Parts: sequence; C-alpha cells; structure tokens
Amino acid sequence: MAKSDSSIPETLARTPLFHLALAQKARITAFAGWEMPVQYGGIGQEHEAVRTSAGMFDISHMGKFLLKGKELRAHLQRLVPSDLMGLQPGAAQYTVLLNPDAGIIDDIIVYYQGEDDGGEQQVTIIVNAATCAQDKAWLLENLPTSGISFQDLTSDKVLIALQGPESVTYLQPLMEEDLSSVKFFGHLEGTILGQPAFIARTGYTGEDGFEIMVDPELGVELWRSLFSAGVTPCGLGARDTLRLEAALALYGQDIDDTTTPLEAGLGWLVHLDRKGDFIGRSVLEEQKATGVKRRLVGIQMVGRYIARHGYPVISNGDIVGEVTSGTLAPTLGIAIALAYLPTSLANIGQALEVEIRGKAYPAVVVKKPFYRRK
Repeated sequence: MAKSDSSIPETLARTPLFHLALAQKARITAFAGWEMPVQYGGIGQEHEAVRTSAGMFDISHMGKFLLKGKELRAHLQRLVPSDLMGLQPGAAQYTVLLNPDAGIIDDIIVYYQGEDDGGEQQVTIIVNAATCAQDKAWLLENLPTSGISFQDLTSDKVLIALQGPESVTYLQPLMEEDLSSVKFFGHLEGTILGQPAFIARTGYTGEDGFEIMVDPELGVELWRSLFSAGVTPCGLGARDTLRLEAALALYGQDIDDTTTPLEAGLGWLVHLDRKGDFIGRSVLEEQKATGVKRRLVGIQMVGRYIARHGYPVISNGDIVGEVTSGTLAPTLGIAIALAYLPTSLANIGQALEVEIRGKAYPAVVVKKPFYRRK
C-alpha cells in the first residue's frame, strides 16, 4: 500500500449551508475540520448587528447527540459536576465533561426533553466541533452498554444561532408556538415554517437569542427567510469577539483538559453539595477545601495595544501567566483579554504587563464579564 502524503491537507467537511455562505460572499477559513465562514460584510458590522438587532450564525459543525433511555439523567450525573436531576422537561444545563483529574474534556449543553410513557428519558447534548469525536467516545465508554440509545446527528441536522435583542421579532412570525413562553436556557420542540424544529433559548454571544436545530432542507429555507427579513449573516470572527466580551470560554484556548472548572471560574456549575460521586469529584473537593493555585481572570489593556493568545503576562519583571484569548472589543472600544494567573495576582485592580512583540505594555485585572446586556 502506498504511503499517504502528509503534506496534502485532509478533506474539510462542509455544512448544508456552505453554498449559501459562498453566495453571500463570505470569507472562508478552516476550523476544526470544517470549511466555515469567518466573516461576511465585516467583523465589526456583524458584531454590532448582534448587539443592536440580530445576526445569524451557521453552527452546524457543532456536535449534536440524541440520547434515550431509562434513568438516563442518573447515568449522565456521573459524567458531569452539575446536578441534572433537577432539570425539568424543557430546561437545559451548561456543564462540562471531566476526566479523573477534573480536567475539562469539553464544555457542553445538556437539554432535557422529558420522559415518554414507557419511562424512557430523552436528552439532546450539543458539544464543540473540535472535540465531537472524543466526546462521543467518552460518553459511549462511560455510559451503560445496554438500555441507552445514542444517535449522532452531527451530519444530519443544521444548527443556526439567531442572536441579538431583536431575535424574537424575526423568529416569531415563522413559528406557531409562542416564544415568550421559552425562558433563558429553555427549549421546545415546535414548528418553523410548518416543519419540525428544536428551538433553544441559548447562545454564545452574551445576547438574547436562539439556537435552532432542523433538517438540512428546512435549514436552507430558514436561513434564506431570515436573510430576506433583514437578519445579518455572521461568521466565526464576530462570534469570537462577541463571546469574549461576554467572557465566555473557548474550548482549546481558555479551557482544556488541564484546567478544572474551579480554576476557570466555572464554580457555579459544580454542585458538590447536591449530588453524589462523579468523575473528578475528589480533585474538585480538594481544590474547594484548599483553594485553587491559579484562576482565569479578565484583563484590560491600558491603551489600545491588543493582547493575543499566547502572549506572556508579566508581574514585577517575571512571567506569571499567558493570555488565552484577547481582542479589541468592538462594543466597548477597549482591548480585553483572558489569562490564567496565580491566585495571589488574580484580584481586581491588580496591575500587570503584557508582552507584545518583545515590549511590555501595562494592563490591569478587571471584573468579568467585560460586557453584560441590559
């Protein structure tokens, strides 16, 4: 057998909406094994549309799993630090999959869809594109081998994020169900343009909005309908600036399998007092008792110098950490960043420096999130 040429890039996947991105003159980039739009009319314009009106993102590359089985929530309890037993049908929980060292395998959203007449519970789980295969393997390895069905819908469904203060205004005319009944982190199985749809009031921008999972044909029709109504198409570039203003972690940069949720500022999803044993619990108990040695903090640059991923953070001439994410925040007009720092330096108001191209520039630790919607 001939050897494969490692210099030839692997074939990148395309979502069912890819042709629409090309028709709308999007700039395309490679991301997590997919060809994805990075921007359409411009990152600043797309960012502003989401903050002031509505923008839509093709996020069909994300992993989509449908699980069914008796006592399913109880089985999932062992894999996450959050208490899932209190979830009511139509509710969701942002949480993380943990390894035995309490390192974050991925951050996920668990949507509980209720129990049927036969006692089978149904859960939809959305995971990151880059970790989809390993998440699937981890779940299958750690869930019972019988009594639970697992469907990978990643390639079968379109996922569109409609985000911004006017999201309801644009989506409601396309639906029969009343969206006012869907609370934040709620979801429903309804109809869009007369066809079945899974609609969740969740997102990754810091704004109100919805994530909509549908069949590919309906996804194309929905995208075109929203575009015709005036919704701005947005790419990965604006998604990154929006989520960073809201201090929402990006897996692989701000969190990974070497960071624990307590270090990452995600202690609010660790429910030690509400549930029994789970993978990584002993490590989190020890960190809770003794305190973490480092924390993910928000940093604001003094001036408009931009701290980027990987830049060293300095205190009193010593490198004490590095930037995990950084940008010039379009809404705020300031340069912001996230970084892990020793706990002793993680206090709001702490003066620091960030090394940018060999020169140190002043910065200060500030409260997260940088932006919060009214």
